[in-house]
Amino acid sequence: MNRFDINVPLVKLLVAKDWQLFEKQLALYVAGGIVALCLLGMAQRWSFYVGSLVLIIVLVSTACFAISNSLIVERKERTLAFVMSLPVTPMDFHVAKLIGNLVTFGVPFLIIAGGAIAVVLLTPLPDGLVVYGLLIFGYIFLAYCVSLSIATVVESEGWNTFAMISSMVLINPFMMVLGQIPSIADNISRDAVVWTTPAVAILAVQVVVGIGVLAYTTIAHCRKPTFY
Repeated sequence: MNRFDINVPLVKLLVAKDWQLFEKQLALYVAGGIVALCLLGMAQRWSFYVGSLVLIIVLVSTACFAISNSLIVERKERTLAFVMSLPVTPMDFHVAKLIGNLVTFGVPFLIIAGGAIAVVLLTPLPDGLVVYGLLIFGYIFLAYCVSLSIATVVESEGWNTFAMISSMVLINPFMMVLGQIPSIADNISRDAVVWTTPAVAILAVQVVVGIGVLAYTTIAHCRKPTFY
């Protein structure tokens, strides 16, 4: 069998297995995100600050949970032997883990991101927050993709933990940088969604680099004859 061939039915089963294992915990993260969105929707200074903080914590925790439990913990508990007993190739396993992680993180991420946009547009909060919020969501997506790629290729639990924490902690400096860009900062308090060239460029880079990192990791993994 060509190493680029993928056993689609088996990949679907492995993805479904990961989702079923974590769906209850993910529901709790979504519930936490809804609480944060409710605080944002109150449109008070204190509730907006607390809601924003809780929202970021929930998203970062969801990203770390998805990567840790699907890859790092699996290696630590040595459950790979069971998967190797199935008619699965290293490429099948990689694709299943990649899709499984994207689904595990992506579903709560999209629900919370969509909810945040709806809250901004349907409450007294300034609509200009939509662009700013999407750039922050874009950063979290990029940080997740980088952390997932590192966890895929690096077996060290310590380095994986460091990569996840450092990439997520850098969100604060990123938010400060956004606040220093006049074309972005000046439109946050406006009651209109204004997409400026810097905002579009930053969001495009986040999406393209995030997808590119995952694609590069997949291509590199195609050359490996073993599971890790």
